[in-house]
Amino acid sequence: MQELFAGQVNVVGVSGRDDLSPMRRFVTNNGVGAFPHLADLDGEVWEAFGVGSQPAFAFVNDDGSVEIVIGAMGETGLTDRMNALIDA
Repeated sequence: MQELFAGQVNVVGVSGRDDLSPMRRFVTNNGVGAFPHLADLDGEVWEAFGVGSQPAFAFVNDDGSVEIVIGAMGETGLTDRMNALIDA
């Protein structure tokens, strides 16, 4: 995803409520190191977006509006949503 939408959509991973070691392993093991990641150790970012569990996605449009999707989206769903952000 990060390569497909490079320069068009900013992707930031927010992992939280865990120690740094498991978060780093997740990034390495899942090959998602091409975009920045935030360690939300106290859950403050999750709380600000109303996210209580993973997987979750926060899509922030250019106008600042936010759509939260709780649950897995799959590659097709995520690609469609990213394309919709670009088209908006």
